[in-house]
Amino acid sequence: MRYIKWIGAVVGVVLLGGALIFFGNFYSKNSSKVESQKGKTTVNNKVATKKGIKLTGSNSNDQYQSVIKDGNYLVGKARGVTANQNGNQYNTVNFENGLLSLAKKSFSPKSYIFQEGQYLDTKTAQAWLKRKSNDNAVGLNPEDNGKTDDGRNPYYLQSIEEQDFMIQEDNSLKLKGIVLGLAMNTEDVYQKEEFGANFTQKIDDSTRIAKGQEIAAEVVARYRKMEGISADTPIIVGMFSQSSDDSLAGGSFYSYAESKSGTKLSDFKSINEQNVVLPMQEGTKNYKDMASGLNTQFVNFQNNIQGFFPNVSYVTGTANYADKNMTNLKVDITTQFYSQTEMDSFTNYVAQTAPSFLPTNVSVQIRIKTVEGIQAVLVQKSNGKSYDITRLSSD
Repeated sequence: MRYIKWIGAVVGVVLLGGALIFFGNFYSKNSSKVESQKGKTTVNNKVATKKGIKLTGSNSNDQYQSVIKDGNYLVGKARGVTANQNGNQYNTVNFENGLLSLAKKSFSPKSYIFQEGQYLDTKTAQAWLKRKSNDNAVGLNPEDNGKTDDGRNPYYLQSIEEQDFMIQEDNSLKLKGIVLGLAMNTEDVYQKEEFGANFTQKIDDSTRIAKGQEIAAEVVARYRKMEGISADTPIIVGMFSQSSDDSLAGGSFYSYAESKSGTKLSDFKSINEQNVVLPMQEGTKNYKDMASGLNTQFVNFQNNIQGFFPNVSYVTGTANYADKNMTNLKVDITTQFYSQTEMDSFTNYVAQTAPSFLPTNVSVQIRIKTVEGIQAVLVQKSNGKSYDITRLSSD
């Protein structure tokens, strides 16, 4: 199985993405009371540290309130498994963010509370992701048939993610639904001998889809047996297609199904999502008609930035599309600074220039990076007119 290659990069993405998009709820002034285990607890404008379960606030109608337990964010029981199973940080980000977007179709942030997965723990998740064997009867990936060519049984399932959705009843939280993400491989990288060369086995679409549906049915059946999950708790399963380890776009969700009760799954519904890397290379045929106008805007932005500052190495972007409509844009600018004033001036220039070149009708995130890591993050909300800047340099 493949393990993470870019630990520093993934940690940076998780910390930044959470801080700017999701964990930003911690700083909301709308923290609210849910339950107090010891003594009285009153609503205040800060995250409480007393014993009990509380909620973060929400900065907008499309953000979930989340759960604080005993003054700390309630992390998932299988925390870190997704990142540790993935060799591509873009797969990790798209998988986790895309699953949350899928959840919003059934569990509106206006009505439901987000809770990190509390039913699948790390030990169980790791066992499920291994091969089935005499020593691991619960493995969801097929047994090793001993072959080392394209006739071998590949790892089909790469990762699994759980998200729980709650409602508040009196002074407690009640589970109202679970959303599961299953990340399926489009290729499996393996070694014929320990520490040997890497080989890549391609997995065709029809096989990936069929195996994914089999695994989804088994996962739902196992969840129904977990304590605390009733027979009629809705369980939605989203199927994610992993991209190769060297892809700059990352994978995307391609279908989902729901189990309203018992172990029966509905028919899988298609999800039409694409991730387009910018600037598009010459000869690119996929998505050319859909993203050609955006590509022109991006190249003009790239030229403007590189013309302003002499040490810009490259400017790249990833546009996310759903049903041929762009949903968000992420841009990375890699450069070199020799002083804090250079970095500040360049960051301010990017913030002032970007609205003239990049779309304003979707959310845009721009990360300014050096060899030492991310120095600043600029975020424009959908239909926004300016960028909020978060500087991360401690110099």
